[in-house]
Amino acid sequence: MHRLRNYTARVFEGNGKYRRVGRALDVFLMSLIMINVVAIVLESVGPLAKQYHYEFLMIELISVAIFSLEYVLRLWSCVDKSVHKESTLTNSKIRIRYFFSPMALIDLIAILPTILMMFVSVDLRFLRVLRLMRIFKLTRYSRAMQLLLNSFKEESSSLLAAFFIMAVVLIIASCGIYLIEHDVQPDKFGSIPAAMWWAMVTLTTVGYGDVVPVTPLGRLFGGAITLVSMGMVAIPTGLLASSFSEQLRKRRQVFTDAVHEAIEDGHLSPVEEEHLENLRYKLGLSQQEANKAIHNELKNRNRNLYCRHCGKRQD
Repeated sequence: MHRLRNYTARVFEGNGKYRRVGRALDVFLMSLIMINVVAIVLESVGPLAKQYHYEFLMIELISVAIFSLEYVLRLWSCVDKSVHKESTLTNSKIRIRYFFSPMALIDLIAILPTILMMFVSVDLRFLRVLRLMRIFKLTRYSRAMQLLLNSFKEESSSLLAAFFIMAVVLIIASCGIYLIEHDVQPDKFGSIPAAMWWAMVTLTTVGYGDVVPVTPLGRLFGGAITLVSMGMVAIPTGLLASSFSEQLRKRRQVFTDAVHEAIEDGHLSPVEEEHLENLRYKLGLSQQEANKAIHNELKNRNRNLYCRHCGKRQD
């Protein structure tokens, strides 16, 4: 039983000789998630839901069975993960920690709505909509989504500061347009909360046009707020773009450092190649990026081994 649990953990991690099996499992689960999302969206169309009721039901039941099995196996085998190899915690504590981890909670939310619908006779639409949360399971398999989440974590303080400034500007814009326009358009700017709708769509540069100032002073104030909003929206966008680029640079640097250590003896052994391939997959780098890093490190090593003037090997 311990061997089976260890094998399950290795497959879910997708390292070493289990890499191909792990990748095949990831592709299968990603495909199943996308099929589910498409089915849930199409099921909201009345005629399609009636015509293909049996097909939608079978997709749901099979998917929930597979997702439930995956959830149970991950919870069961999490104690044999590589990160817990030298852990002093008991298996029960490791499983409790995993149970409350973000990815485990997403896995639970993916199957919980359907299970609840089996025991609740009332057709709860919000439970059906919750099934769309399954798309967040892709976070486990998408390296790009993981990079984005890491960017949010690293820039959380800066983003909070930017959103705080936007909230202050939102209040100022709402109060200003209320004072200018509430006498002329009491139905649209009759209160500060009502004016916040205009301020929100203006600050986000959406501009629906359903609520607009009509007085000259109101239009002048609205134009100023629009100009300010262009810079305000660019702040969080620039922070995330910069952090995302930095995350990619760090991952490439980690791989480059690993290549540098592996080719100190002048060649890559099969074990080192396997290690680099596992690291490449874990970091989400393409094969082309990995080959380029290896080529550059080999080129730099040869440049340091031979004199660039006479071409003789240096001791």
